[in-house]
Amino acid sequence: MKEEKTTEADRVKYLRIALVLVGLTFTFGIWPLTIVWPSGWSWHPGGRSEYFEMILGIYATLGVFLMIASHNPMAHRSLIWFTVWSSIVHGIIMAVQSVATPQHIGHLWGDVLALIAVAAVLAALTPRQTSATK
Repeated sequence: MKEEKTTEADRVKYLRIALVLVGLTFTFGIWPLTIVWPSGWSWHPGGRSEYFEMILGIYATLGVFLMIASHNPMAHRSLIWFTVWSSIVHGIIMAVQSVATPQHIGHLWGDVLALIAVAAVLAALTPRQTSATK
């Protein structure tokens, strides 16, 4: 039986799907996750949090641009790599904060894990260079 290799075209196809899914989650999914799973997604006690509103705005904006990038991922590689590296940095900072503050340990299995997973998936699927730049 012959093994099939994933081609660059396949990777870009899967990348487009991942960009839409991550974009939708960043735009519409974070707020509901803080309600249904606060120990894994909400860093503030109940009630209004201006910081949380700012984070929602930033991630919703990034989500919209990731969905736009899904139409032509190769033209938006810098945005994709920004998402990868900022997710890693944000995830590491939150992991340290989760371990340092025991009441936030649930975040290791919630938003911390999600950001590291987003970074891993996008990094694995994003081609490093196009044929024109080789």
